[in-house]
Amino acid sequence: MRYKTHLATVLKFELTSIKDAGTWKNERIIASSQSTNILLANGKKVLNFCANNYLGLSNNKEIIKAAKVAVDKYGVGLSSVRFICGTQDIHLELEKKLSAFHNREDAILYASCFDANAGIFETLLTPNDAIFSDELNHASIIDGIRLCKAKKFRYKHRDMMDLESKLKETSTARLRLIATDGVFSMDGTVAPLPDIINLAKKYNALTFVDDCHATGFFGKTGRGTEEFFDQLGSIDIINSTLGKALGGITGGYTVSSKLVIDLLRQRSRPYLFSNSLPPPIVASGIRVIDLISQSTDLITKLEHNTELFRQQMVNAGFKINGDMHPICPVILGDAKLTNVFADKMLEKGIYVIGFNYPVVPKEKARIRVQISAAHSIEDIHRAIETFTEIGKELKVIK
Repeated sequence: MRYKTHLATVLKFELTSIKDAGTWKNERIIASSQSTNILLANGKKVLNFCANNYLGLSNNKEIIKAAKVAVDKYGVGLSSVRFICGTQDIHLELEKKLSAFHNREDAILYASCFDANAGIFETLLTPNDAIFSDELNHASIIDGIRLCKAKKFRYKHRDMMDLESKLKETSTARLRLIATDGVFSMDGTVAPLPDIINLAKKYNALTFVDDCHATGFFGKTGRGTEEFFDQLGSIDIINSTLGKALGGITGGYTVSSKLVIDLLRQRSRPYLFSNSLPPPIVASGIRVIDLISQSTDLITKLEHNTELFRQQMVNAGFKINGDMHPICPVILGDAKLTNVFADKMLEKGIYVIGFNYPVVPKEKARIRVQISAAHSIEDIHRAIETFTEIGKELKVIK
């Protein structure tokens, strides 16, 4: 009993510290499907501008139908990991479609891209190897790298001179792997892949890209950061997700050479010890890949929406970070101001979230707006008008 009391004291102190720091995360409750127009639990209808629903497929009728058919045929779950009795024909079908979509030899499914990132580095790298990670890489990449025993180097964000200096330090390494996000989720900035690829060739290094915020919609046909730079097929290993543009469903994956995927099937711990993806999720993923492979109309719509929002927000006087990506961080600087601004936006029916330290650097607080192909032109204009109204009220803009 004494130990439980002590635990409660420790936890209360930690929780109070989070609240005092102003970094407590409240979860707003949605009482409808994920869409551009959503219903909150309090009955308020709002326009959603902070989901990763880039192509607007999270509530697509064809994808929902595919999930329902799969439930009737395959059930709701496998109650097993893949190598015991958790592999169905549809798992193999989705892996085949993903590898074809990325023009790679093979693919392997995970419960999430967080799991894919947790499983890749420990499996491939030994103490005789070296890994180089951008300092602003996603938490899942950072955690995955921590699990491996390779020599670890962190280079300055998108700084190729710093990366090269660290590559020069490791000439005796068995393997060298450069790891980066394709698109950095807090800023909407894009990794300089051509420069990274050139350095990898110069120093005989492998390349890894987490393309979660690019797959399905970035590049002419949605093949991600590689395609954005006209570098298709240049990256050795790509990890990505089904949970954003690809229908908003759960699940992640790795695409690479057959040798890499074969080794992951044998040794990747998140793959070996996690239940298989549920059949309705797998069937949804299959239908998503079919849909985005047939047409680029949604990609074109998303590009137009993104350009419209970014340009008009800048014209209104706001500072927007990023590289013409649907992630549009509206930089406000002050943490308290950002929270007040987001709350006022919600009162006006625009659902956005403020991001403060430690999620982003101090004095770099922002409202991260995310544009979707499902947003209408009227939706975009309404969001801009509301930002402008509140920006003037709070003296953020003139």
